[in-house]
Amino acid sequence: MSDTHAKSVIRIGLDDTDHVEYACTTEHFNRLLNRLMESIDGFEIIERRLVRLWPFAPKRTRGNAALSAICRTDINSLNYLESICKEFIEDLHKEILGNYPDTGQKPSPCLIFTTEEVPESLYWNAVRGEVSLDSSLSKLPDSTKVYSIEGNPDGIIGASAAIAWNPSENNTWELIAWRNIEMIRTNRKVSIQAIDSMSKQFPTTFANRDPTTGRGLIMPRTNCPVLYGIRAESPEELQSAHEFLQGRPEVEECDSWAIHRTNQVSDDHLLGAVTGIVSSQPLEVQGGHSSVVVWTGLSSQTLIAFAESGEVNTLLRQLYPGDIIEWMGLISPASEVHLERLRVKSTSPRIVKRPECCGKTMRSAGVGQGLRCKECGKLTQKAWVSKLVSFESPHQGWVEPNPANRRHLAKPLEIGLPTAQNSQV
Repeated sequence: MSDTHAKSVIRIGLDDTDHVEYACTTEHFNRLLNRLMESIDGFEIIERRLVRLWPFAPKRTRGNAALSAICRTDINSLNYLESICKEFIEDLHKEILGNYPDTGQKPSPCLIFTTEEVPESLYWNAVRGEVSLDSSLSKLPDSTKVYSIEGNPDGIIGASAAIAWNPSENNTWELIAWRNIEMIRTNRKVSIQAIDSMSKQFPTTFANRDPTTGRGLIMPRTNCPVLYGIRAESPEELQSAHEFLQGRPEVEECDSWAIHRTNQVSDDHLLGAVTGIVSSQPLEVQGGHSSVVVWTGLSSQTLIAFAESGEVNTLLRQLYPGDIIEWMGLISPASEVHLERLRVKSTSPRIVKRPECCGKTMRSAGVGQGLRCKECGKLTQKAWVSKLVSFESPHQGWVEPNPANRRHLAKPLEIGLPTAQNSQV
């Protein structure tokens, strides 16, 4: 093959094009890729990718996702590709100025592409902690093209992390179906009956509905162009599930759709399970949230279970000083651990009552006189009866929030049990 027909692999990344009340980066990225395929002969999308990043990122929107695609094109088309990317950002700028809600919160989009491999650390840093713009820029190859509305856009962090992600064999897939942008303020038409039927017919799909509330989880609750997102362990099952839904009369017809490889349910944001000893009584605060202090052998940590975490919150409230527990969670900017999974490995005795005599609880006989039975007069030393308790669950004692309140990155217990803490990549 001559050089004039040589193909080049390119990595394209996009982030931070949406608003909490309008638009979606997934739909913008789909528009860009469609424009490239329509405009450049032989342009090929090898794979689309969607990554969820650090849940505490200060300027995140919704699930804090970023998009990337591995593509292939004729090397002589690279200059034309650059012009299309530039035009895309200019059109996006006009859309933001003309259509986005005027709430003072504007996105800071960034589109990047490169023909070189990108350090994987860009992904790991962005999925496990806060990253600076300078740090992301310094690790990008010199040949990287950056397109943005403003200098140093926040979207550089997510876009670079998305193209740096190296999927593992345990990755999952998500099919996103979009509506026409003009319909975003109307109610989505996707029946729970159709979702239930799809779940039964395509068992490798997951997180389709919340069994505790009966609510469907594949439809977003915001004004955005996403009709639904179906997640599964294989892309083939995803397409079949999508075609099944689109064939149901109680499901709205989508405008377009695409399948993405994702890092969802990977636990990439966590370092693994940690073991410690409970050193305080649980503290409950207004709103139903609760916390406890534990000792890990190196330091003390405060563990927090929010009211929405369900069984995790319930179990934390039953802890007692001396209990040995194991947990997985995310360290917040305030250095507190927000729990995502929890189990009790062993318990200290719980004091439950005074000893009994003649079928009744013994009472104090006075200062320094021990306990007396009111029936027979028997005296004994002051003491409390204690017992050991156990906490069981179908997953070796582990509990987790219900599906509606789990992070996109959190691996459900039915997919895999937590492993001990490992080192950060």
